[in-house]
Amino acid sequence: NINDRQNPALSADGRGGYELFPEDGNYLYTITQWFPRMAVYDDYNGWQHKQFLGRGEFTLAFGNYTVAITVPADHIIAATGVLQNTAQVLTSEQQKRWNQAQTATKPVVIVTQEEATQKEKSKATAKKTWIYKAENVRDFAFGTSRKYIWDAMAVNIEGKKVMAMSYYPKEANPLYGQYSTEAVAHTLRIYSKHTIAYPYPTAISVEASNGMEYPMICFNYGRPEKDGTYSDRIKYGMLSVIFHEVGHNFFPMIVNSDERQWSWMDEGLNTFCQFLAEQEWQRDYPSSRGAAKNIIGYMKADRNVQDPIMTNSESITNFGANAYAKPATALNILRETVMGRELFDFSFKTYAQRWAFKHPTPADFFRTMEDASGVDLDWFWRGWFYTTENVDISLDEVTEFRLDSKNPDMEKPIAGTKSKTDLERDVTYQNNKKDLPTVALERNKELSDFYNTYDPNSITDADRENYKKYLATLDPREKALLEAKKHFYQLDFSNKGGLIMPVILEFEFEDGSKEKKNIPAEVWRMNNNKISKVFAFDKVVKGITLDPNLETADIETDNNFYPRKVSPNRFELFKSNRGVRGQSQGENPMQQQKKDQTPNTGGK
Repeated sequence: NINDRQNPALSADGRGGYELFPEDGNYLYTITQWFPRMAVYDDYNGWQHKQFLGRGEFTLAFGNYTVAITVPADHIIAATGVLQNTAQVLTSEQQKRWNQAQTATKPVVIVTQEEATQKEKSKATAKKTWIYKAENVRDFAFGTSRKYIWDAMAVNIEGKKVMAMSYYPKEANPLYGQYSTEAVAHTLRIYSKHTIAYPYPTAISVEASNGMEYPMICFNYGRPEKDGTYSDRIKYGMLSVIFHEVGHNFFPMIVNSDERQWSWMDEGLNTFCQFLAEQEWQRDYPSSRGAAKNIIGYMKADRNVQDPIMTNSESITNFGANAYAKPATALNILRETVMGRELFDFSFKTYAQRWAFKHPTPADFFRTMEDASGVDLDWFWRGWFYTTENVDISLDEVTEFRLDSKNPDMEKPIAGTKSKTDLERDVTYQNNKKDLPTVALERNKELSDFYNTYDPNSITDADRENYKKYLATLDPREKALLEAKKHFYQLDFSNKGGLIMPVILEFEFEDGSKEKKNIPAEVWRMNNNKISKVFAFDKVVKGITLDPNLETADIETDNNFYPRKVSPNRFELFKSNRGVRGQSQGENPMQQQKKDQTPNTGGK
């Protein structure tokens, strides 16, 4: 049986299925998991025969496929591999367009919307057989429909031609016609740059009502309104799912991890690369996963209802956050904050190249990242992947110090002022001045002696002579330090969340200038709970911000400031309005603008 993708009760855990379009009575089929597949035997688990329960996807072996698929003659098939018999299944005009697409740098429409619409009406009774061939792939899937529009373009991946293609019904236009194949090509370029040069000859995006991946082909959602308008949510949702599902060609179709056991090894790594693709598509792309600030809501939750990333796929409580968002964020923090881009990118690419067409485990990923970079990351894997701790580093206290110059003409006036100020601030001293007209010494002068008039902070010739002797004992380096007039600040931190992270600080000075200081995570090695660090500046510090760019996923930023700041927030009444994935909710801005631009002719 084939799942009805529009029926949630039947398609909840399905990957393939069909969709009926009642307006024209036609179907769109996505055919997956349709033949018996061999279980994987590896050198660390033996046979992987764990039952498929829905979340933990697949553990598959590589193979070569030649598949002949017979369908109604007016159907178009998108499938894993390369079409072998274009002359038998395409019209002469479509073959010309196909040949043109082989060198095109922009999408060429091979089956037009007009042709697809005409076939929707005629519905052929004859049949055709499409033959596809795929080598060194771990699965085979296909989609078929007479409704398909088909476009394609060539992408140069390190000197090799790859055909980026899209198949979609007219209901998916204008979004898919404008964006889908370009998004496929973009994904191939970005992922190839960061992992391994894409080795397959094709990469296909098929519009459907679900996001799911197979070798060389994936099924994606995101459909505009009937009037052709769409919300930004639909547009970026469609782009993101194409980046993500096409990206799965790399994880796990090439770097063939055990999805049944470790969802994060494909979903998390792929979501991280998806974030890179999104940010290279548009500078202000509204990525929902990857940036450190976006994981804070999840990591603030009760740790008792969270699971470590290193949890079996079927046992994860919050699947999206745990398998996708948290590992993607962890890798982004490694790249941007812990290792730096150059070192991380080299190590991540080494992992993809080293484990392409093999079956890596989590330990293989961890070891490769450390081996390629030469950086000990045990502390990072332990915290982010094996615990539910979070990041909450608090800047508890700041103490300013000035170097004692020993010069009595400088130091004694300072000491005298401080002594007087401290006394006048004392609450008992203040209240006694109001409540006691006189004290004993004022009433009886005979009680006074030398020390009642002695000022320990007065400057004497002996003080100045001692200072000269002190200077004579200093070497040039010590004298320079004494004359530098530095301002010293001791910062005390506590690790309230448990996760070890670098300490990133921004100092703001009285003259308006700023300076950043990055303290590596190793600063916590002797004490995971509390540390102190001293900084010296030529200028007076006005304020200090911990994690100024929100790059560590710190869940509590109110304790990140000196002096403390009041964080303004807003709240609103909330009513749940859960809709269908990939579909707009209510009137979108395009529709609103059209309405606003329509002249009001009045009327009664």
